[in-house]
Amino acid sequence: MCGITGWVSYQRDLAGQRPTVDAMTETMSCRGPDDRGTWISGPAALGHRRLAIIDLPGGRQPMTVEAPGGTVAMVYSGETYNFTELRAELAGRGHRFTTDSDTEVVLHGYLEWGAAVAERLNGMYAFAIWDDREKKLVMVRDRMGIKPFYYYPTADGVLFGSEPKAILANPLAERTVTLDGLRELLVMVKTPGHGFWDGMHEVEPGTVVTVDRSGIRTHRYWSLETRPHTDDKEATIRHVRTLLDDIVRRQLVADVPRCTLLSGGLDSSAMTALAAQQLARTGETVRSFAVDFVGQAENFVADELRGTPDTPFVHDVARTSGTEHQDIVLDSDQLADPEVRSRVIAARDLPAGFGDMDASLYLLFKAIRAHSTVALSGESADEVFGGYLQFFDPEARKGLTFPWLESFGRHFGDDEAILGEDLKHSLDLASYVADSYATASGEVRRLDGESDFESRMRTISYLHLTRFVRILLDRKDRASMAVGLEVRVPFCDHRLVEYVYNAPWALKSFDGREKSLLREATADVLPRSVYDRVKSPYPSTQDPAYAVALQKNVKEVLAQPSHPVFELVSRSVLEEAVRIDTPQITQASRRGLERALDLALWIDMYRPTLKLT
Repeated sequence: MCGITGWVSYQRDLAGQRPTVDAMTETMSCRGPDDRGTWISGPAALGHRRLAIIDLPGGRQPMTVEAPGGTVAMVYSGETYNFTELRAELAGRGHRFTTDSDTEVVLHGYLEWGAAVAERLNGMYAFAIWDDREKKLVMVRDRMGIKPFYYYPTADGVLFGSEPKAILANPLAERTVTLDGLRELLVMVKTPGHGFWDGMHEVEPGTVVTVDRSGIRTHRYWSLETRPHTDDKEATIRHVRTLLDDIVRRQLVADVPRCTLLSGGLDSSAMTALAAQQLARTGETVRSFAVDFVGQAENFVADELRGTPDTPFVHDVARTSGTEHQDIVLDSDQLADPEVRSRVIAARDLPAGFGDMDASLYLLFKAIRAHSTVALSGESADEVFGGYLQFFDPEARKGLTFPWLESFGRHFGDDEAILGEDLKHSLDLASYVADSYATASGEVRRLDGESDFESRMRTISYLHLTRFVRILLDRKDRASMAVGLEVRVPFCDHRLVEYVYNAPWALKSFDGREKSLLREATADVLPRSVYDRVKSPYPSTQDPAYAVALQKNVKEVLAQPSHPVFELVSRSVLEEAVRIDTPQITQASRRGLERALDLALWIDMYRPTLKLT
């Protein structure tokens, strides 16, 4: 796992721009604390920061190969889980390898198959190849968008990087945010290709972007396609388990300490149990980690989202699977610490707005990094198998908007509530969401003979897998890589995603519950408590002291009446929010305080130019 960056400029020799290339590269030091490298040749410059996972001495980058007609150079971030098979195939075709790294396999795969190498990869990856033979840059991103990848067209080429901060370190990139960027920030929908910063784009998941003297072209090598599902229930359950066993086996491969993220829910419990089962065959023990809050288990109050605390279920799994387990227990002072908030914003390059759940995720990963370099996560199983409440919500099933937005405001409040009235009018978020929804739902192909209900549930699944999960994957990647921890997501294996996506809803919920296929496929390794547990989202602190700390921090912002955050946020709304007595602070009002603090700190850190007209 690494951080990559680069610059292609067809009208200059970048040898004289090494200080700028070095500066771009150093912004990725958190993603790659183990090594650094730059490579410059004529119009192309590549930068790399390395987190060593496989072949610790042999995987240095940028990696180059001298081919007939010129040099081919690559910077690569991620993991290719089928690199052993690809290496054998390429060796049979005459390729010779000098390292044991997956990076070298991907580079030789490009020499053999060109950009079509992407179609052969199983993994999470973002990589860029400068092909001096044709003076072109080829940028490739994994199918599900697990690894981030951004680019910024310039007058004579392009800048790129794993994160926006790498691009923003180049003077050619302007730090401008328009109304469109703010809309993307506030609507809780990830528009494919949108880069938030004006002029910046994402390499879309499953896409190759090619840059040469004639311009920039994109080619989609993978998308979520509708196909008939012919397996019955028993065959489907067996195939899901076969896939999961293979996926977990592949994703446990590493030359550094590994662990699992364990929440006590079905997803992380199943993944942890399968990992423990596989490692037990070689005499190894899985390390597992969970996040908890001071007093949470003793003082837990059930609500519509979270009916039970995580800790008892976590410990059941740890006992059943024999993991070496550790709870990471956080207090409200840590969660509300402005320094932690600044680190979260620096990791994301934007005020993303998950509040204490962002802070706790960052602090969890930071604590884990002291013990492990690789962690397996249960992320994305809800999107794949149908685990969220909205999959069962009659209003969400009507198909009037993105299904998660039907209940989002009820649980978390209105993101517009803290904004100034003029800005609300200019943003017109309702129209933005409606247009985005029409585009996204129009991408889904209906099967011949598919019922209206099954078609609707297919669309709900598609929207989660292309517009929702990418928000969570980005959050996970940035928080983990900010501390140099690689988090792998077995449930995002494209083979599993394709197979389960096309299973009809009647199979996905055959027992009337969420994630029926996953539950039955892993029933033999789960404790009964987890098998019976109802879905509970990532935990959030219930400690009133956290809300009090938020109010104190917001008062400090209010004491700066000329702060540019008040171009966005209503001062009167914030003044009212800090006067609320602690017992009356709702989740919605707490979210407003968190959002205001994120915006203020982001402006202080990034000094963006805001274009609000």
